[in-house]
Amino acid sequence: MLLKKLNALLGELSIIFMLAHIGYNVFAYVTFYYNPFIKSITAYPCMILICLHAVCGMLIMFFTGDKGRGKLYIKQNIGTILQRISAILILPLLILHINTFNLMRASAEQGLGIYIILLMLGEVLFFACVITHISLSLTKGLVTLGILTSERLKKVLDVILYVVFFLVFAASCIVVIKGQAEMFLGGN
Repeated sequence: MLLKKLNALLGELSIIFMLAHIGYNVFAYVTFYYNPFIKSITAYPCMILICLHAVCGMLIMFFTGDKGRGKLYIKQNIGTILQRISAILILPLLILHINTFNLMRASAEQGLGIYIILLMLGEVLFFACVITHISLSLTKGLVTLGILTSERLKKVLDVILYVVFFLVFAASCIVVIKGQAEMFLGGN
């Protein structure tokens, strides 16, 4: 149980830094003001926490009995299944996300607009995986930590968070993709 609580704490801290990172990047793309220090203080702790959270989650999956019964109860466990699929996809997409700006710049210099568009699609997929994982995990983490004890309140918060995180996803996609198009595709 201690490992699950540690994992939940790492997840909740990751969410805080992730939202700060998203918020700063949306601001940077809207204003075209970039501060590498601010990006670093939101990105690096977030990456470290996410990696620790991922390792902790894998330890739980592989070395405890918590493998779930998703195959037997797919309809009842669709949230957990989506949570785990999004978690698996986040790590490889994170590597792409970290390198996207440089890859876009190199593609623009070589006139390879199709690669820029594919990288933009990769960003949208990354954002979708992150937001899906966060929206499905936040209240579960609070329950694991003993902060949220009411199942009714959890359900209400889940609905509110799904709406809020969808808006965060939509705003991030619109602002970042528009900014990338302006920078690397000449606004087309």
